[in-house]
Formats: sequence, structure tokens, C-alpha cells
Amino acid sequence: MRRLLPFLILILGALAIYIDMPGSRFMIVSQPDDGFTQPLETKLGLDLKGGLQIKYKAVYGPGNAPSSSQMEVIRTIMESRINTTGAGEIVVQTVGSDQILVEVPDVKDPDAVRKLVAQTGTLEFILLPPEQYGHMDLNTYQAVPGTKPVPLKGEKIDPTLPAQFTGAQLDAGKVQTVYDQTDGWTVQFGFQEPAKSEFATWTGDHRSDYFAIVLDGKVVSAPFLKTAITTDTGVISGGFQSRAEADELTTVLRYGALPYPVEELDVREIPATLGQSFLNQTLFAGAVGILLVMLFMLIYYRLPGVVADLALVYYGLVVLAIFRIIPVTLTLAGIAGFVLSVGMAVDANILIFERTKEELRAGKTLIAATEAGFNRAWNSIFDSNVSSMITAAILYFFGSPTVRGFALVLMIGVAMSMFSAITVSRTMLRGIVQQRFAERAWLFGVSNEEFQARALQGRYRREGRRHV
Repeated sequence: MRRLLPFLILILGALAIYIDMPGSRFMIVSQPDDGFTQPLETKLGLDLKGGLQIKYKAVYGPGNAPSSSQMEVIRTIMESRINTTGAGEIVVQTVGSDQILVEVPDVKDPDAVRKLVAQTGTLEFILLPPEQYGHMDLNTYQAVPGTKPVPLKGEKIDPTLPAQFTGAQLDAGKVQTVYDQTDGWTVQFGFQEPAKSEFATWTGDHRSDYFAIVLDGKVVSAPFLKTAITTDTGVISGGFQSRAEADELTTVLRYGALPYPVEELDVREIPATLGQSFLNQTLFAGAVGILLVMLFMLIYYRLPGVVADLALVYYGLVVLAIFRIIPVTLTLAGIAGFVLSVGMAVDANILIFERTKEELRAGKTLIAATEAGFNRAWNSIFDSNVSSMITAAILYFFGSPTVRGFALVLMIGVAMSMFSAITVSRTMLRGIVQQRFAERAWLFGVSNEEFQARALQGRYRREGRRHV
């Protein structure tokens, strides 16, 4: 495994460089597609890039105003729906007694966000009478036409047709997007009892008939019933061109209908609160700080400092790649979390190198001192990083959206700093100390006379002789 480690580090570094390059394409974790086809980009938050602001108002009649708890339900459902689009650092908050303010950073398709958030999510399962819409011959799988064509996706359903089942009877825990090798992206669903048993009986009685799955009065899909659905789940398939399209239906079904319908009062694009010049200043300040840290490591720790600086560059490339894959929306607070994690990565290297110098002064050989330095520093590094991870986790799960962004960046940075210090730095230093040019004490910040005397004492001690 030790021999393979350098190759794995190089492969990971090369992959990170590819992901960090402008115009690269890869699979995004929050929006996986059928293949590595999605373009990658570094997402910026409202304070750095601006975004979309939408204000909604609950629609109600006289004496039927929504309570504060109902408005909170509306806010929670809206927030959950937007979160599934992959947008980060969103702000969804109640305004007054009957309004909701939504702010989404760096929106590429405003209409899709507006459509998804405002949908009431009324889902109906409606039988298409075979005498009007025909049926499917299950022996030949040829359609037997009726007097009316089967409605296509997006068409309005005949309002006189009654619904046999509704979305209120669905089991939200069984609703999910699933990829099928034959049908592509599908939406899996299931009913609660007693609708589950009723649905099984109903599908058995109407084999070969068409039925429409209707969302807010428009057809989502109109399949025919090949067999009775007697299992826990059924599948809506056919017509979904991408996962995003299937996810849109999954989101509405999973989070249910809004307690009150909402109307859009205002929509506008909002500028960045800090602006491009402030972003440039922030990035410049961060770069200067990181360069000063690297210069300090180079001057004070010499050869190990060079290793630490190279590991720090590697760390930055991998972390940025992770930010682009997830993707993480960077705000000013997120950038601060990244700079903080850089300091923690350097701190781990300092602990290791100081331990190594102590082992050299104790008379150990260069290779033995290096291994002992890493081994003895591990407990301190592990404890400090785990405590930071616990703090960041608390901020992420209980903090505001801005604080959650800072915490997420910090957790990723801390995890990668441990990998960088213990794996990358160690692998590089192992390769270097085995070279002849490395056997010079000044390269490790130890005086040559002290290094030679201590090394001689250590050799005599190992040989059982006394040094006079």
C-alpha cells in the first residue's frame, strides 16, 4: 500500500487540476446525471454574486388568515423545494403575517425556481375512460384508439373526470427519484393505508386502461396499466428527459401541498451586496496571507517547509475541486472558513516538524526521526481537528444559512488538512529523506555539530558502547 500511495496522490491531484480548470465537466454530487456531462463552476453567494429575490403572499378569504405556524409550514416547504435544485446559501423568511421572501444566489433559470416554489402540489390519479380514450391490447401491445386521443404531458385534463386517488394519500417516505436502465429517470411512489390496498384493487380492475397522473390540473404522464400494482411502490416512468425534470415532480410530491396557495407579489434580480471590487480585495488579502504563511514555513523549517508548501498547494487544489463538485456556494464567510482551514493545515505540519527536530536532537537517524515525528504528532493533530469538526458540525446543523456555509467550508477544509498533513506531506518527506542530499542538518533547522554529536551518541547507544 505504501508503494501505491504516491501514485494515488498523483492521480487525485491530476483529477483536482482537471476539475479546477475553467470549462471542465464532471458529475455534480447534488445534481447527478446520466454520465459525466454537467459543467462545473465555482458558485458564489448573494453577497458576492447577487441573485434572485421573490416575494410571495398567501391567498386567503375574509376571516381565514393563516396563523404563524401555517406560515412557517409554507416557509419550510419552500425552503425544502429550493434546496433540491442545488442552490446553496438560500434565504427563505416570513415577512409580516402573510408574506414569504425568497432569495436565491446566482440563479441560471429564474422561471424554473419560481415555478417550483409556488406550486401547490395537488396531485391526482384519474382514470381515462376506455370508451373515450381507448386501451392497450396486452397480447399485442398495440394501442386500441378511442374517440379522444390520450392527453400528452403538459396538457390540461378534462375537469369533469373524477380523481380516484390524490396526493394527500401518498406516503412521502416512498417518493424518490430512481434511475432505471430501461425507462431512464423514474419517480417511485407509494400510498398509505387504506389507499394502498384500494390502489392495488383499482389497478387490478383496470388492467390495459390508461390513467393520467395530473399535477395542478396538467398531465404529468398518462401510462397504461400493464398489471396490478400490489407491491409497496409504483413507478411513474416515461417522459422524463433528465433527472432534474424527475426531481421536480419528486420534490412537489414529497413535501406536499402548501397550506394556502400563494401568489407572486414581486420578483427582481438583486445585485451583490459586496461587489466585485470587494471580492477582489478579499481574494487578494487571502492570497497575501497564505503566501506569508508559506514564506514563514520555507524560512523557518527549510526543507520540511518546502514540503509543507507543496502539500498546501495540493490541499488548495483538492479543496477547490470538492467545492465545485458538491457544489459549495462561497460567501465571504465561506472564504474566511477556507483561510482558517489553511492555517489549521499549516499548524499540523508545524507539530510534525517540531517533533521531528526533537527526535533528531535525541540522536535518531533522519529516516527514523521523520517517522517518529509523524507518529508522535498524530494524537495532537487528531484531537485538535476532531474538536474543530464537532464545533463546525454544531454550527452547520443549528446555525443560520450564512453560518452553515462557513461551517461546511470549514469541515471540508479540516478533513482535507488532516489528509494533506498526514498523507501528502509524509509521502513526500519519506521520498526526500532517503536521498543523499537530505542528510544535512541545516536543512531541518538543527545545527550540524549538534546533529552529528547526537547522531554519534545514538549510534554508540545502539551498539552498547560509551562515547568519550
